[in-house]
Amino acid sequence: MELAREELTVSREKAVLVSVSLPDKPFGADPFEELRGLAYTAGATVLGELTQKRQYIVPATYIGKGKLEELQNLVELTGADVILFDNDLSPAQIRNLEKTTGVKVLDRSELILDIFATRARTVEARLQVELAQLEYALPRLKKMWTHLSRMEGGIGMRGPGETQLEEDRRLVGKRISDLKTKLREIQSRKEREVRSRASEYTLSLVGYTNAGKSTLMNSLTGANMGVEDKLFSTLDTRTRKWHIPGWGKVLLSDTVGFIRDLPHHLVASFKATLEETRQARLLLHVVDASNPDVAKHIDAVKKVLQELDCEEKPTLLVLNKADRVADPSILQSLAARHPRSVAISAAKKTGLEQLREIVVTALSNEFSKVSLEIPAGNGKVLAFLASHTEILRQEFRDDKALVTCSIPKHLVHKLAAEDVRITCLEDTAKTN
Repeated sequence: MELAREELTVSREKAVLVSVSLPDKPFGADPFEELRGLAYTAGATVLGELTQKRQYIVPATYIGKGKLEELQNLVELTGADVILFDNDLSPAQIRNLEKTTGVKVLDRSELILDIFATRARTVEARLQVELAQLEYALPRLKKMWTHLSRMEGGIGMRGPGETQLEEDRRLVGKRISDLKTKLREIQSRKEREVRSRASEYTLSLVGYTNAGKSTLMNSLTGANMGVEDKLFSTLDTRTRKWHIPGWGKVLLSDTVGFIRDLPHHLVASFKATLEETRQARLLLHVVDASNPDVAKHIDAVKKVLQELDCEEKPTLLVLNKADRVADPSILQSLAARHPRSVAISAAKKTGLEQLREIVVTALSNEFSKVSLEIPAGNGKVLAFLASHTEILRQEFRDDKALVTCSIPKHLVHKLAAEDVRITCLEDTAKTN
């Protein structure tokens, strides 16, 4: 029996979780901690869990024959409505698993996209999630949707659909094109908004989902933003003023949390939302220091920052929830591996003064004011400056572009490798 995939949301459904360990993706401290959190955030009730360690996947069903029989029995025993995999499956694997078990199967990416769809509140977030879902679904269309043409702006995979595969693809392709046009307009508007605050110092909170970024934002700025003990509680960037003694006012932005294996389409769709991060002067990378998989979380965030072309941004690692770390040697080990770090508890407001001092030092020491003489046709360097520096003045004379900007010191060497004449004016420093 092939299931009609008319409603992929898992809210209020009974779920069985499956996690497969492979040589390149071994289990963490708790194989189900994150998937359990995703299921809870999506609104599902977890009734059973199943793990398997394999050297390679089974092409038809991902898991082995014996484990598949075990999964069948677990579904029947628990009366589960849905099976949630902590791995990404192919369309054929999903169909074969559903045919064998008789219940709906969602892979990790589908589950994350479903959560984003249910938690999107603004028009922008809804457009971004819909685009990500449709781009994820397009190559997976297999005559399993009906009446797609009657969707009224429905989100990606939530609607009913059509019988003809080519018509499905045509309609989805047109909707993707329309969404990209709308989001390009939003992206341009966001870029203009961020550039209009060029005279402000902007800091951005980034980190793994549920690391405590919103709580830290509230503690530092006095904001009263809602905080939930759920994954992806923040989807929209929120910016507040933070007054730092000894420095002055900066703008602090709270962004959507990252997660390992975050669907690429989702990262691409949310680039407008993450514009504050792309333009920030300093990133505060918040991590849950009490999580046994903290090292993996740090690496996952770094990978997403690379996708956003933000890996070169000056970054301070904020070891949050330090009060929950039972063994002090864990914090010591993290600090040794990450010298630019500070241990705090955002909830208990401990370590915040030290955080402020380190931020002031970073802002004062990490930037230099330079004058650049660039060949006017060198668009690569001009684009680099627009993305990574605060441009204070720019003019064109003959065949040269003359730019005065404030630039992170560690990026100056990148310009030296280009055909650019550099004159250091002064270190950027500020007190108030």
